[in-house]
This record gives sequence, structure tokens and C-alpha cells, in this order.
Amino acid sequence: MVARAERTIQHPVFLRVGMIVAVSAFAAPGLCAESISFVNDVMPVLTKAGCNSGACHAKAGGGQNGFQLSLLGFEPQQDYESLVKEGRGRRLFRAAPERSLLLMKASGQKPHGGGARLPRNSKHLALLREWIEQGTPYADVEDPDLVSVEVIPERGVVERNGQQQLQALAKYSDGSIRDITALALFESNDEAMAHVSAAGMVQIQDIPGKVAVMLRYQGQATVFTAAVPLGAPVENLPVANNFVDDHVFANLKQIGIPASVVCDDATFIRRVSLDIAGRLPTEEEAAAFFASTDENKRDQLIDALLQSPNYADFFANKWTSLLKNRRDDASDITSNFAFHAWIRDSLLANVSYDQIVRELLAATGTVIGNPPVAWYKRVKEPKQQLEDVAQLFLGVRMQCAQCHHHPFERWSQDDYYSLSAFFSQVGRKPTDTRGEDLIFHKRGIAAAKNVKTNESLKPAAFGDDVGQIGADEDPRLRLADWMSAEDNPFFAKSLVNRYWKHFFNRGLIEPEDDIRDTNPPTNPELLTALEQHFIGSGFDLKDLVRTITRSNAYQLSATPNKHNLVDRQNYSRYYPRRLQAEVLLDAIDYLTGATTRFANLPAGTSAVGLPDNSYNKASLFLQVFGRPNSQSVCECERVQSSSLAQSLHLINSSEIKSKLATADGRAARLASSDVPAEEKIEALYMAAFFRKPQHSELKTALDYLNEPPTDAEGKPVDAKKAARENFQDLIWALMNSKEFLFSH
Repeated sequence: MVARAERTIQHPVFLRVGMIVAVSAFAAPGLCAESISFVNDVMPVLTKAGCNSGACHAKAGGGQNGFQLSLLGFEPQQDYESLVKEGRGRRLFRAAPERSLLLMKASGQKPHGGGARLPRNSKHLALLREWIEQGTPYADVEDPDLVSVEVIPERGVVERNGQQQLQALAKYSDGSIRDITALALFESNDEAMAHVSAAGMVQIQDIPGKVAVMLRYQGQATVFTAAVPLGAPVENLPVANNFVDDHVFANLKQIGIPASVVCDDATFIRRVSLDIAGRLPTEEEAAAFFASTDENKRDQLIDALLQSPNYADFFANKWTSLLKNRRDDASDITSNFAFHAWIRDSLLANVSYDQIVRELLAATGTVIGNPPVAWYKRVKEPKQQLEDVAQLFLGVRMQCAQCHHHPFERWSQDDYYSLSAFFSQVGRKPTDTRGEDLIFHKRGIAAAKNVKTNESLKPAAFGDDVGQIGADEDPRLRLADWMSAEDNPFFAKSLVNRYWKHFFNRGLIEPEDDIRDTNPPTNPELLTALEQHFIGSGFDLKDLVRTITRSNAYQLSATPNKHNLVDRQNYSRYYPRRLQAEVLLDAIDYLTGATTRFANLPAGTSAVGLPDNSYNKASLFLQVFGRPNSQSVCECERVQSSSLAQSLHLINSSEIKSKLATADGRAARLASSDVPAEEKIEALYMAAFFRKPQHSELKTALDYLNEPPTDAEGKPVDAKKAARENFQDLIWALMNSKEFLFSH
């Protein structure tokens, strides 16, 4: 009989060297000969071998070759039936266990699409053989249940290119503990920073910062977090302006990454105007800012931008896209315009974030009388409503839990359908306006059925009981109450993380809408502080923006020093990012002096102020540069990466040529002006970069303007025409520079 690990073990022995915790030895497991449990013993082996992964026998649509397992073993009863009873019993051969197809394919003795998964002499293959010999028992009534898993150590400091062995422990309902290191699944959240072997050996790479390794075992998960120090001297950090700086700079001190210097005024006014108002500063704003000697002028500029209508336009553009304000039919125009106006007006008036969400979730009536109901026009089914609300407002991706237990979290199908129950009483009736419905609350007890178990579930928020909801009460209001509660672990955290990414080009948690225990923040203390500050402010969005942008962490230069070039997550410098499609189009219009016209909108409407996605179809620029079509609640729908099509469009598209050649545009005005050429060039650089040209830049531009104007054959051309074309070329060159195309 094959022995297996005894359930009670000793803890490993540790050595502590400085701040590094190292596992120096594992306690030797004992041996026992008790009955093998399919749930507690066999399923972990199949999971470790990858048999129930999505690419193998847990593949959607029937598994592989008719053999179907549940994803990662979350449905052991179903897996037992499939393995033991289906396939005419040919997968297991109790009379001669070693001839069972399960063992022969897993060990490579018979052809297997997944290859050999278990070596012939492995203890795991021996355990499966012993289980078959014992008659393939499912579980004993006295078998303990898995309560939790633990990783040792939970956190530590590991030097670059160093190693850390992890130990995984499983705790059971009878108080016993098992060493499950050989059976647990390990996964790094950043392979560029750390790689982890199947045995739990973490190999740290050469990038400093924070990295996490997730440990999964039978539906339970935990995380090991490592700080990887650079170790450079951190002595001259900028002065802290607020608590944001306190936490950012404390983290930089811990890992030894010095920060870049605070950016100059020219960089700041351009950056903050783009990030808050979605536009370049005006010439008047820039002149007043540079002329001011007030030590608080940066704070004053932030406040002015937050009070401007451009702030509301820019963030309404962000939120209406995420909320699927999409035009699929000409009849949608009324709801599109009304919904966009409601979001914009709410932001301009600084309506609290929790109130905006409440008005959206519990909206009733018609779009004319109550514009938030337009959301229910696009998001009609309760399951889509719960998924969008969870991902957008709570940072939780629930899509997986519709069919199976979430692979990286604790959410089950019951959690999924309990959340959908909040939307089960949303009713709709057609109105006299084509394509528009009346949204109302249907009287009745809210409930949803788990389609797999057929169990009727009352509304519950991620396992939290929200109390009994009467037939006359709209359950969506109870959901809004739960979301905005001070102790809600998702609502405020999701928003501050989303806004942090907006301003820093990287969330404290990445992706920004995937908040879970197994995806920890790079700076948890900062995230908690931001979350508590946001709650304490009454969910004040403008205050959050003000707090972030007033920090010196936000105002750091994008130019790296000799130590922080490799930093991608600790905010030791500003991370440049390409301008969004709408912002870039408006910036090009501003630089060239052109105007882009949009149908059904007043002249002068900016691309940032567009109410819905329909204008993408009429604008090749917006399509090429990745303006989202409002199909999902994921920020990833917006394309921020560069492409050949974008380069070609900027270089030689007819649209760009026509903007440069606008009759009363900037090139024409500069060419006809009587001011000296040096002043014209300085004005052009101020318009593009809000700085004066360097000496070499000025000389290059002057040399180009002073060249005798000739055509392709070298013949003289009209001087006025040549002057216009020369300034068009200069504007074109500046427009295609990274300094213009990026926020930095």
C-alpha cells in the first residue's frame, strides 16, 4: 500500500538575515495508510497536473475528447461522476489499477494530447493508483473541510536576482495542517520582476519594486509579497506636499529608488491642463501663469481648471464611454445627448460620486424626465447589469462566476446570482418615443435563480446580507446603500485606483478594475489613505483630483535619473503617455488653427466634448487613434498603443494637410505677420510645448525659413506661398514630435 503525507506537520525552520526570511528546511512528513479522499487528495493532484485547466479537460464546450472536468476542480462531485462513472467506466480499472487510462495517459504510457503530466515514479501517480486500489472512494463523512491556505513567508525583502523558497500550508476544519507545497499552484503577477517554479521557488529578476506571487489550492488563495530594493541612496527627496507624498516617498526610501526632481512650470501647466481639462493651455493662461510670482500658483491653476467647463467635458467623455452611451440607431440620439448632459452637469456641479452612482442604479422614468435611465437602454439584462456594476464601480470582475467559481477569487455562482437579484425587479414599458422605454420598479420580492442548482437566491452583495427587502422597496437602493457605506471594501477603493491611473498612467492595482486579494497594490498604505480620504470628503471627485495633482509625486519630472529609469510601479518619476484620440485631435486643431466640425453639434464643439461613439464613424482620426466605441466597461477598449496607421495619418493624410493649410490658420497668420522670424518661432514653440526653443532648435528653424524658396526643379517660387508652406512644415514637424504627442 502506498503511504501518503500525514495530515499534521510541523512548521518549517526559518533563518532571518536582515529583513530577508529564508526557509532553510522543511519538516519531514510522516506516513499514514488511511483512506484516500477524492476531494482532499485526488483533486489537488489533477489540478497541479493541469488536467482541469481551461486549456485541457476543463475547456468550455465539452472538455477534451469527451472527458469534461470542472475548471480548477471547483465542482468535485461533478468531476467524480465524470471520471468514475462516465465513459463506460473505462477511465479507471479497479482490478488492475496500473492499466487505468487515467494513469497510463497521465504518465505518457498511452498517447495523450496533453503529454506526460505525471512521471511514472512520482508520488502523485502512486497516490492515484492507491486511490483506485481502494475502490475510488469519494470522501469519508469524517473528512475535514479545507478552511484556508497560508504561504510562508507572507512577505519579505528579497534582493535583486535573489531567490525565496515558499512553503504552502493548508488548514482544515479539524485543526490539522498539511504541507501542500508540492500540490499548490504558484503564479507571479509580474513575470518581468519575478518567476516562480512549480515547487514554489521564487526567482527575483533585476527590476526593483513590489511583486506578488499568488498561491492557489482547492478554491483558496493567498499571496506572498516581496519588496525588491534597488538600494540606491535616497537622501534628497522632494518636500512632501500632502499625505500622497508621504506614502510615495516612504515607499521609495524602503526600496532605495531616488525620485526625479519636480518638473518646471512649462511642463506642469501643459501636463495638468491635459490631465484635468483634456486640452492644451491657452496662450492667455500660459502668460498669466508664467508671469505670476505667487508661490501657490500651481494650486491656483489646479482650482481654475477644476472650475472650468473643460474639466466636466473631459471626465464626462471618460464616464459616458465606460457607461456605454452608445448610438446604435438614429433614435438613440435623444438618450445619448440627455445622458451625456446629465453626467457633464453632475461633474461640473461636483455632485458626490456616491450620489451619481445612486441616481444611475436606481433610475426610473423616461430619459427625458430622468436621463440616467438611458443606462438601462444599453444594459438590459440583470446579469449584464451586475457584471458592469461590479467591474466599473467595485473593481470586481464577476463574469467567470456565472459558470464556475472565480479562479482567482472567492466568488461563487451563488455570489453572482445573488448580486443579479438586485436588478430582478427592473421593469420596462415602451413609450410613444421610438426606441425609448419607461423604466420602473416592479412590485414583488426580489430574487434570482442559480441556473446550475435551480436555487432561488435573495439579493446579497458579495456574501454580505443586506437584510430583508420588502415587495414595495426597490432593491437597487439597498445595493446603493451597501456600496456607499464607509466600510465597503470595494467602492471607494475602485474609484481612487481608477483616478490614480488616470493621472499616473499606472494604477496602484493593475488592471484598475481587477481588485482582489490575489492582486495586491504596489503601495497598499497609499491606496488605503486615498480611500479613507475620499470617503471622508463625502466622495468628492474634485477634491480627489485636487489632492492627487497637488502632490509633488504627481509633479515629478518625466526625465529619469541614473537610478530610476527601470522603475515602472513606484512613481519615482512621471510616466509619459500618449495623448488620447480626442485630446490629440483638439491639440492639433489648436496648434494648426483649424476646426473640426461634427454633425448635429454647434460649431466649435471639441472632440473631448462629443456625447457618444457615433462620431467615430465620421472621423478617421478618432478611429485610427483608438477612441472607444463604448462596447464595454473596460478602460482597455481605448487603444493607447501606437501603430503604423497612426504614423502614416500624421505624416501624409489629407486631413492633416488640410488643417495645416487652413486659410486663416496658424501657418498663414505667422507667414503674413511682420514680427521678426525669431519671435514667430518662439510663439510656435510656446503654442506646442509652452517653452521657448533651445538655441539649436531656433537655429535649425531659422535656417529652414531663410532658405531661398524653390520648387522641385529648383526654380524660384512665390515668396508668400513659400513662407506659408515653410511654416506649415515647421508646425508639421513639431506636431509629429514625441514632445507634442505625449503627456510628459
